[in-house]
Amino acid sequence: MKMIKIGTRKSRLALWQAEYVARKLEATGVSTELITMETKGDKVLDVSISKIGSKGVFTEELEEKLAIGEIDIAVHSAKDMQSRLPEGFELIAFSTREKANDVIVSDIEIDLSKPLTIGTSSTRRIALLKYYYPHIETVDIRGNLQTRIEKMRSGLCDALLLAYAGVHRMEYDDMIRAEMPFSQFIPPVGQGSIAIEAHCDLTPKKIDLVRKTINDTDTENVLLAERAFLRTVDGGCSIPVFAMAEKKGNQISIEGGIVSLDGKQMIRRSALGKSPEQVGVSLAQDVLDSGGDVILKQIKLEMT
Repeated sequence: MKMIKIGTRKSRLALWQAEYVARKLEATGVSTELITMETKGDKVLDVSISKIGSKGVFTEELEEKLAIGEIDIAVHSAKDMQSRLPEGFELIAFSTREKANDVIVSDIEIDLSKPLTIGTSSTRRIALLKYYYPHIETVDIRGNLQTRIEKMRSGLCDALLLAYAGVHRMEYDDMIRAEMPFSQFIPPVGQGSIAIEAHCDLTPKKIDLVRKTINDTDTENVLLAERAFLRTVDGGCSIPVFAMAEKKGNQISIEGGIVSLDGKQMIRRSALGKSPEQVGVSLAQDVLDSGGDVILKQIKLEMT
């Protein structure tokens, strides 16, 4: 095996993730090549994800390259992956999960009990802020981490609400002012892990090498449970659903739910089981049966 071609977005965080994968593969004696590109989500920064269409917004261009064999694997943030991949594609590995919390990032000290403006483009984060901190204002802010920090420093907002993993990987830990607890802010499905996507035409030998080198079995099992929840609820990046699973002995514990766009209603449930798929589906059905279906229907009406 001479070479594995790795596709990635061009942002500093995406490159960090791709280079992490490349280093792991090169440690096994395999050569790698990074092939970078911009996706729709990278190009359109003046419109929220929910308005440009969340389906494949960060993955479509990479999948086109996978399909024609121009790249062997694509490196993604697991949280960016849609619940149902296009036919012929699969996620073949998940990296060990980083801390999955959301964090408040700012140049100044932040008191969440006082009025302030927080920048975020996530419907989940906006809805959860409305639920737990109704006095806090939000402003839509998109772009890579460095761009968001620049916009904050220009006066657009007082602070940013971001994933710890990205902040940590970009070495902005000294700007973290608060870590949002899971008791309030359950993250989106997959947050903190790197996902490796491949086309079905990729050789079994390369798939096996990537899995052996990158895949963390415990992370894979909990993310499969979370993704089963997301798929069953039929929630995309623009729907404020959330789920977090963890291994407990030989079982998987998962907690998740849905919150209305105005932050006034939230359904949150938990499930426990041995099968990742079954525990994720069970949680989703419980959430939907408990009133989540009504909230989901209203969200989709409001977003059309």
